[in-house]
Amino acid sequence: MNEQNKDIDKERDEERLVDDAFQHLLDSYLSSRHRKKVDIITKAFNFARQAHKGVRRLSGEPYIMHPIAVAQIACSEIGLGSTSICSALLHDVVEDTDYTVEDIENIFGPKIAQIVDGLTKISGGIFGEQASAQAENFKKLLLTMSDDIRVILIKICDRLHNMRTLESQPANKQYKIAGETLYIYAPLANRLGLNKVKTELESLSFRFEHPEEFAAITNKLAITQESRDELFEKFTSPIRETLDSLGVKYEIKARVKSPYSIWNKMQNKHVSFEEIYDILAVRIIFTPKNRDEEINECFNIYVAISKIYKSHPDRLRDWLSHPKANGYQALHVTLMSKQGRWIEVQIRSDRMNEIAEQGFAAHWKYKEGEEYTEDEGELNDWLRTIKEILDDPQPDAMDFLDAIKLNLFASEIFVFTPKGEIKTMPAGCTALDFAFQIHTFLGSHCIGAKVNHKLVPLSHKLQSGDQVEILTSKSQHVHPSWTNYVSTAKAKSKIHAILRREGREIQKQGEAILTEFLKRHGMEPTISALDKLCELHEVKKHEDLLQALGKKNIILGDSDIDELQGKNKKNKNSGWRRYIPFIGKEKAKVAAQIDKTQDYFIVGKDFNRKKPVYITEDNITQFIFPNCCHPIPGDDALGFIDGKNRIEIHKRNCSVANKLKSSYGNRILDVKWDMHKKLLFKATIQLRGIDRLGLLNEVTQVISRQLSVNIHKVMISCEENIFDGKFELYVHDREDVRVILEELKAVAGIQEITQIL
Repeated sequence: MNEQNKDIDKERDEERLVDDAFQHLLDSYLSSRHRKKVDIITKAFNFARQAHKGVRRLSGEPYIMHPIAVAQIACSEIGLGSTSICSALLHDVVEDTDYTVEDIENIFGPKIAQIVDGLTKISGGIFGEQASAQAENFKKLLLTMSDDIRVILIKICDRLHNMRTLESQPANKQYKIAGETLYIYAPLANRLGLNKVKTELESLSFRFEHPEEFAAITNKLAITQESRDELFEKFTSPIRETLDSLGVKYEIKARVKSPYSIWNKMQNKHVSFEEIYDILAVRIIFTPKNRDEEINECFNIYVAISKIYKSHPDRLRDWLSHPKANGYQALHVTLMSKQGRWIEVQIRSDRMNEIAEQGFAAHWKYKEGEEYTEDEGELNDWLRTIKEILDDPQPDAMDFLDAIKLNLFASEIFVFTPKGEIKTMPAGCTALDFAFQIHTFLGSHCIGAKVNHKLVPLSHKLQSGDQVEILTSKSQHVHPSWTNYVSTAKAKSKIHAILRREGREIQKQGEAILTEFLKRHGMEPTISALDKLCELHEVKKHEDLLQALGKKNIILGDSDIDELQGKNKKNKNSGWRRYIPFIGKEKAKVAAQIDKTQDYFIVGKDFNRKKPVYITEDNITQFIFPNCCHPIPGDDALGFIDGKNRIEIHKRNCSVANKLKSSYGNRILDVKWDMHKKLLFKATIQLRGIDRLGLLNEVTQVISRQLSVNIHKVMISCEENIFDGKFELYVHDREDVRVILEELKAVAGIQEITQIL
């Protein structure tokens, strides 16, 4: 009886928990500026609660708590209204229960049904079993986006809540979901102007992929908080006095760089936490006296504060006259504080701030109703570009994702046509990009360009303010090398499409040559025959072989017939040796084993992908260590099951691993090291500093004598008294590297020290 009472009490507690969560959602909605449609939201909640009754999440809480949380994010953090809140509450109903989109339409109307249908199409994460399925799902995501932007906004809310509750997932799932988030969702959130959401998605991904680094940076931020607060107070005090005297209604906030941004900068610039000087920025948010004059008021504030502090001449960023593609408007200026530190100040109105925080969704707040009808110029241009890429019939999954990412991350520059029209282009684009942006014909027949009336090649990089005239010739044709000259998604996709079209013609010629050759010798063009010929000519794909035949790069002859008839006795393993990621005292023995073609570990049907894979001295040769990132014991690592069911080992922050996580998430494994300092691994460190007599000797003394570390290779240069050295060492693990870096920091004259691949 007691057990029964406990169950009843538990059920009541859960019902109270659900009721409280929904009441909080209603309270948030009622305090917003949206029209108050409480009835339909309550109806959607009751419907979803009933549909998900008895179902629980991995964390153990009732499933309905997830849709409520997604709706809460949509309402409070993105600023959406009743249609979006209802769609968020219902977003999993069609996928997880017996209800259909038609049922939703009959009960809640066509608009909510359309959004729920869009969310259902892209459910279960963007990425499926195969890369092609993942690309198809990603296409659906972007196509539904162009029907109603709220589909992707709610999907981002869904992903944010999943990231906040990722603790309950096994480690391999955490890497997959975190990788997907960094690769797709965070850039999408950024493109839509959801700065707070983007920052949180990045930080959560970072926390789960690199827990130790996350904890270390978070701890350092906490330790340095007091000194930052003091700097902020001293720096802003005279600014406040000036703004008060001008009668400006304002608030000043400190913006601290996120742990992920700090870590990213540490990786990219090869610097330590202490060497990052832009952790603190200052944000001035003002309410304009006249809404039509807010841009002028921004500049007035800038003029006033630049009288207090000297501004950096190269770091004025004006996004007032030309907002970013995601709607962001602000004036950024970098000022020299009295403490001798450069501090960035961001000046924006309350309206600009709302759009910076909530992106395109903030536009609903300035309109009647909630329907998405306003033409968001830049956003629609971006969607149109994506649609053009989607129209290409067979994009390779990874290329497709890379092409989209090029557009997601791009900063903008402004370029003029010969007639003076402004075109927005991604930073880093070339004359050839611009040609394809104007028209495919211009791009495919482009021979060069005139930039500011001077002749330049196709690969010339454009700058903001350039005036560009494209030069064409009918005899010009697209070359494969052109993919190296472009950076925009549109140009890349068009070049690939044209090359594929031409490639298909050449491939057909190759097929005809092969068929004719085999027919002459009484054979059929079977898959087995193609496989043998690919192996003989060291070609990976059948398509590549046929293209080589079509281009006459491969001429079929007697050796091909011998191969097909099994007469070749070529030793397939001669001269072949597996890449060894380590050396050690047992190097000769290990090499001998490997020369006998010791087998890689093969993942079988009964393999448990949720459990970590432990790498030991005994089994390390059974795994593949690709050349992209060189993981060593102690690195945050993951495993990837390749096409032959072998396991590759990558660092979690490796660029190749990032693609794999987002495209083949179900093949990601958690990896742990169980090594005991018996084997040695290569690690390269880079030193920079002020040269002096005996510096190199002192560095080598520390590494070799003091730490007993073997130096394998040294590369040194010294220009204008600056010492730059690379040392390739043999270490046991990441801890050895840490100790070496710490000891070398004490050497006089050394200014920068980092580990590189």
